[in-house]
Amino acid sequence: MSQSNFAGGIAMTVAAVALMASLALFPWSARADVTRQMPTSASEVTLSYSSVVKRVAPAVVNVYSRRVVQSQAQSPFINDPFFQRFFGDRFSFGVPRERVQQSLGSGVIVDAGGLIVTNFHVIKGGDEFRVALNDRREFEARVVLADERTDLAVLKIDTKGEKLPFLHFKDSDTVEVGDLVLAIGNPFGVGQTVTTGIVSALARTHVGVSDYQFFIQTDAAINPGNSGGALVTTDGNLIGINSAIYSSSGGSVGIGFAIPSNMVKLVVDSARNGGHIKRPWTGAQLQAIDGQLASTLGLDRPGGALVRDVYPSGPAARAGLKAGDVIRSIDGQDVSDPEALRYRFATKALGGKVKLRYLRDGHTLETQMSLEGPPEKPAADKTLIKGRNPFEGATIANLSPAIADEMGLDTMGGEGVVITAITDGSTADRIQFQTGDIIEAIGDTKITSVSQFKGEVAAPRSQWDFAIKRGDRTFTASVGG
Repeated sequence: MSQSNFAGGIAMTVAAVALMASLALFPWSARADVTRQMPTSASEVTLSYSSVVKRVAPAVVNVYSRRVVQSQAQSPFINDPFFQRFFGDRFSFGVPRERVQQSLGSGVIVDAGGLIVTNFHVIKGGDEFRVALNDRREFEARVVLADERTDLAVLKIDTKGEKLPFLHFKDSDTVEVGDLVLAIGNPFGVGQTVTTGIVSALARTHVGVSDYQFFIQTDAAINPGNSGGALVTTDGNLIGINSAIYSSSGGSVGIGFAIPSNMVKLVVDSARNGGHIKRPWTGAQLQAIDGQLASTLGLDRPGGALVRDVYPSGPAARAGLKAGDVIRSIDGQDVSDPEALRYRFATKALGGKVKLRYLRDGHTLETQMSLEGPPEKPAADKTLIKGRNPFEGATIANLSPAIADEMGLDTMGGEGVVITAITDGSTADRIQFQTGDIIEAIGDTKITSVSQFKGEVAAPRSQWDFAIKRGDRTFTASVGG
């Protein structure tokens, strides 16, 4: 090597050392500068989700719900004092006429034979349903299962043996905050639309659109009409059904919520197996833990589900749980509040066991709990009340763990009678009873069963006094006979 080349090599070595030292001192700014470079090929500037969309979009459909309602056509003279003087409130020259109400949502094909999942609120109140595929073909649809508690419904279309494209479920517990996702649906009825974003949060439990509060949050744009549409990962698998948005304007502000695929799969499997959902039951009343309660209980932080009470001989009691225990995880999944625990139970199959980790007197303990349905003891004995009494038009049932669970009541059962349905326009409807109301007493008589209740309302009264429990409040009222 010549002297000049040797000297140059030394100079280059010194310069390299100096550069490495500067990178060590200023790692982020220096690296940001050296990594900026122009694309070297067309492929580097044409990154796209198009291949995923082409595979997924044909499995996302439009769902049309149609309902015929009766409306009273009114005379133009309805407010004329002359006619009101003679006819009073009975005055009307109009005749009833039919009016069609229609709603639009989205749905996802989850079976090649034409099984489609959508939101319950998309089809609620509908009499007729149509499904429009991505290729513009339309089919009549029938409801296989409608579950208001999860805000999910499953429809079926007759494809005459043709196999349709469908989406596969992905385990929603594998999704992490920051994962890229695509939302597909029909916002505002403009036609199928694809938006992209990330998973913003998991296990959102205070959204308020179903009994099971446990949602995937995303900033992918979701708007009215997207309900029932697909939330998919970049590998083209279904991780959620878009269901709700947080918005003050009615449009997307980047806060959308999707029902996790594990819950959706449970409902779809139930539709395949007879159309009835059977969910495990904890046999415990639970309470959320805030900062103040956590301090009182001696916990290091808020979180978990506090056991308030256990049903005698129920799953929680047999697992050894007691009032005051704090459940912190189920099968290794953290439990942040009672809603999270109910979701975890609701997505488990009956017949197995789950492992619970809980705190008692500052000690961490573990136990196993059986996955079993709530008992219907006593039998429901559902009865539609008729006759001249305030409860005419109400359907009542004996309170049991099964009925309480079915109606989402914060009680484990015991003696009592609960209103399970109310006929529109009935006396009970006009008095404004509600489903879920527990009838505690009529007059001075405590109500313990449907048969006893029927005896109490059989005899006419000049005045009806009764006590009703609604939620955590009990109130009394009097109605003339």
